[in-house]
Amino acid sequence: MRQTLLSAAAWLLLATAAAPLDHVVFEKDGATQRASGKVLVTDDEGGVLLLSRDGTLRSIEKKHLLERSADGVEFKPLSAEEAGKAVLAELPDGFEVHHTAHYVILHNTSKGYAAWCGGLFERLHRNFLNYWNRRGFELHEPEFPLIAVVFADRESYQEYAKRELGEAAAATIGLYSLHSNRITMYDLTSIDRLRRPGDKRLTATQINTMLSRPEGERTVATVVHEATHQMAFNCGLHTRYADIPVWVSEGIAMYFETPDLKSTSGWTTIGAVNRTRLAGFKSYLPERPRESLKSLIVSDSRFRDARQAANAYAESWGLVHHLMSNQKTQKVFIEYLKLLAKKERLVFNKPEERLREFEAAFGEIGKLDAELLRTIKRLQ
Repeated sequence: MRQTLLSAAAWLLLATAAAPLDHVVFEKDGATQRASGKVLVTDDEGGVLLLSRDGTLRSIEKKHLLERSADGVEFKPLSAEEAGKAVLAELPDGFEVHHTAHYVILHNTSKGYAAWCGGLFERLHRNFLNYWNRRGFELHEPEFPLIAVVFADRESYQEYAKRELGEAAAATIGLYSLHSNRITMYDLTSIDRLRRPGDKRLTATQINTMLSRPEGERTVATVVHEATHQMAFNCGLHTRYADIPVWVSEGIAMYFETPDLKSTSGWTTIGAVNRTRLAGFKSYLPERPRESLKSLIVSDSRFRDARQAANAYAESWGLVHHLMSNQKTQKVFIEYLKLLAKKERLVFNKPEERLREFEAAFGEIGKLDAELLRTIKRLQ
């Protein structure tokens, strides 16, 4: 009898854990579209947040939702092979698939460059998990294969990235999309100013040599920055479509973006002084308003303002660097990150709620601001 009860309980647990496959029909840009996946959120009006098997998130308002149904098929993420075929079908002719342990890289550039990207991403993956796990924030392996799309040149990348960024794509060399959960970038060795006569760009060693030059450091840093976003939103550090303050997500991405191209296994530059961001913060100091830090905490608006964005990014890096610079503030910051990681999707705090949460963790903001400035002024 006891064995029967245990078996029944185990079956009930499995049945509860297995999510059915949801199907929706919705209108977008005047066309009828269909998607399947797992509904994560149903809002008060009847709109849904749908997670597809490839990791795509779709927020569909009630007014655009035409049909919704479910069947008995269990929701399961696509395998790496399935994900590669699915994304390949969306891309222009000429793309190939390169697989690593955790990444599916779709590219129309050289196999050598695709392999170099895979090696870079895998080292970041391994060291990102180790870094946070050693500091008491236990992350998990990604639920979905991590997808990166690599175009051969900047022009084709920008044309594709316009879908996500519009005309702002022209100012970027890579992006991570919260919607598609993908990194999109292009072959950095195609940049004329990084090439020298005789560069064959075939092996990882040749690519490392090219991109380790001072003029290539920032381009690689940008790719690492976007890959860090992807890791953070897939391993439990952040939750997609939740109220993760931009200063947190961008500050952490900049904290990790200093590339390490000398090692083939480790990543010794995590947390190193980011010279570009430090210079930006120091140049901002003479004009920095008294309540600059408060404005960064309570709202993401500075990041959306072209006149303020550069200073907001630099200040975010400075704040994260300061909080991670000693064991006392690091421990508090990690507990704050755990709090943010539990945020519900599509629920956003008001400015006063953000400030209250922040000060509950770190104390009065004016005192922290003074400590931050002392740290920044000491850095060289």
